[in-house]
Amino acid sequence: MTQSAVARFVHDAIVEPDHIARARQNALELGAAPVSATVGSQCALVAAASGARTMIEIGTGAGVSGLWLLHGAPQAVLTTIDTEPEHLAAARAAFAASGASSSRVRYITGRAADVLPRMNEAAYDIVLIDADAENVIDYVAHGLRLARPGGTVLVPRVLAGGRVADPVARDERTSDLRGLITETLGSGSVVSAISTLDEGLLQITTARMAEGRTP
Repeated sequence: MTQSAVARFVHDAIVEPDHIARARQNALELGAAPVSATVGSQCALVAAASGARTMIEIGTGAGVSGLWLLHGAPQAVLTTIDTEPEHLAAARAAFAASGASSSRVRYITGRAADVLPRMNEAAYDIVLIDADAENVIDYVAHGLRLARPGGTVLVPRVLAGGRVADPVARDERTSDLRGLITETLGSGSVVSAISTLDEGLLQITTARMAEGRTP
């Protein structure tokens, strides 16, 4: 069976909750480029498996990725950052339609480069990075700082439409993503893995504190 056949089977097997499917349609109409259902379900799994209580995403879009995170961790509080008021308005409507309490979603309008330095260190169980591909390296560095010990940084779209595997592709964005993947997977200071389905998902879990130390 070919890799494309496997990808089609997995994609077709995923059942996206109705409220997320509606948010996806709104995102497409806005041109907000939502994460795929395959990647969204993987994010939900990580959130569920980690028992996430605090999550932050860089790049709200129309709320699809955030809804998937809350699908996996319904008791968590999500902070979401975006520069586009129209996207944030669509996300607010999507979260409200999902039944999520307004106290569980915090919206920040602004450039991530300006907002992230002000966020609390080691405060989040999940950090999802899906904005400004040209700044992904800086955002991952911030994400690792914001993640608590044992927290996970999620980076969708790392395959750049397959360009990272093409040695001829040497543009800055592709080279940055290629370097991020190889350096992260080769690092001994984090636990990491990459999913190659759809747009791809890089998962980076930080080291837990040694037993007996104050968390």
